[in-house]
Amino acid sequence: MRKMLLMVLSLNLCASISMLAPSLAIADAEADREAFVAYFKKQFSTVPYEDYVNGVYALNKDARSQWEAIEEFPPYEIDVEEGQKLFETPFKNGKTYASCFDNDGIAIRQNFPYFDVKSGEVHTLEQDINACREKNGEKPLKWKKGNIAKISAYMAYTSRDKIINVVIPDDPRAKAAYEEGKKFFYAKRGQLNFACADCHIYSPGRLIRTETLSPALGQVTHFPVYRSKWGEIGTLHRRYGGCNKQVRAKPFKAQSRQYRNLEYFHTYMSNGLPINGPGVRK
Repeated sequence: MRKMLLMVLSLNLCASISMLAPSLAIADAEADREAFVAYFKKQFSTVPYEDYVNGVYALNKDARSQWEAIEEFPPYEIDVEEGQKLFETPFKNGKTYASCFDNDGIAIRQNFPYFDVKSGEVHTLEQDINACREKNGEKPLKWKKGNIAKISAYMAYTSRDKIINVVIPDDPRAKAAYEEGKKFFYAKRGQLNFACADCHIYSPGRLIRTETLSPALGQVTHFPVYRSKWGEIGTLHRRYGGCNKQVRAKPFKAQSRQYRNLEYFHTYMSNGLPINGPGVRK
């Protein structure tokens, strides 16, 4: 009887610990995404779900009209053209980028990032672009801007209207990568003690200095982005680094494990939304 009582108490204690420490359990990613979407639908009940691909312009009507005028003659148009030329120009061995990707690299942006079972890591589109170059005897490109952003922009352009479909395989390493990305998104950092979520979950639509904060839902759909601040097109990891600097935190290197896993979580939250990149932002 005493053994049975101790066993019951032990089971109850374990159950209590698991309830008090949910971080010890692997999250149900799809439940996370559904809660993520439901939160924004409740916060901004008049904004259509599909409009979140337009970022801050889904919330700010005045800024949207100006943005739509810019999109009539988008500054990234030349980058897409140059990206196509780079994509189609043969390497020294005669092969092109098309040889490295499914469907010859056309209309596949919606499947990135993905978890590579062989390497046990998350792979991004930019990472695979450089891997393709090295596989064909070429030097890798710099990660944040320039030619890699142009090639990525062209590949994104060929994927417009394709629905984001990031997959988390039934592999504990993939789930751990997702969890790390999720933790990064919600963790406080820097001298200002800010998390990604502080600006883009709890404060979208509000002003920070003269800029309106964008919602996290749909943020990844329009990258690479031409930013007026940059005067050129840049990658998502360039933006991650800039955000870290703004909260006075030391940024990680572009394509670091931390940023790749952050992109994995960040993009999974926008599963079901269409690619509309490249985009233009302030």
